[in-house]
Amino acid sequence: MDLDEVYRRRFNESQGRESVWRVLVQDFFQQYVRPDDVVLDMACGHCAFINNLVCARKIGVDLNPDAVKYAGPDVEFIIAASTDIPLDDATVDTVFISNFFEHLSRASLLQTIMECHRILRSGGRVLVLQPNVRFAYRDYWMFLDHITPIDDRMLQEAFELNGFVLRKRIVRFLPYTAHSRLPRADFLVRLYLRVPIAWRILGKQSFLVFERD
Repeated sequence: MDLDEVYRRRFNESQGRESVWRVLVQDFFQQYVRPDDVVLDMACGHCAFINNLVCARKIGVDLNPDAVKYAGPDVEFIIAASTDIPLDDATVDTVFISNFFEHLSRASLLQTIMECHRILRSGGRVLVLQPNVRFAYRDYWMFLDHITPIDDRMLQEAFELNGFVLRKRIVRFLPYTAHSRLPRADFLVRLYLRVPIAWRILGKQSFLVFERD
C-alpha cells in the first residue's frame, strides 16, 4: 500500500475543516488544557487542533512530512513515529490523539501509550477522540489503512495496563468524522456541543481523558 499517496489524497480532502475545528477546540477541548501547558498533538495531520489551541508550547508530531505545511508559526513540528518521539521524559502536560489508533497494530498502539506515559509529567493527560467501532462499524473499514478495531472499553484496558487512570468518558460524542455530519456554520457547531442529546443520536466517536499516575 502506498501510504504517501493515501495521505496526500486525504489531506486534499480535508480542506474546509478549519472552521469546524476552531469551534471544537475553543468551545470544548480547550477546557482540558491550561494556558501554561506544553501540549503535543500526536499524528497532528492538518494541525487543526493544535493551531487553534491556547497553551504555552505547541508540538505537532506526524510521520508524514506534508503535515508541516499546515502547522501554524507557533507550532514546533517533529517528523517522528508515535512509538519513538524525540522528547525528554516528563516534559509534556497534555497529549491529544484524534482518529489515530485504528491505523496502528495492537503492538504499536501499546507502544504509543507507553511513549505517552514516558513524555508526560505526573498527572499529565491524554485526550483521545476516537471512532468507536461499536457505533461506526458500517463505515469503520472504509479507509485502506484502518487495521485495528477500537472501542472505548479496549482503550480503557490498554491505558490502564500502562499506568493511566480513566478520568472521563463520553461514549457517544462527535459523528464518525468531525467534519462529516457536523454543520459547517459556527453557531450550529456550537449548538451541537451544547445539546448532548444530539450526541446520543449522531455520535459515533468517543472522547476519553486518561491521566498519568
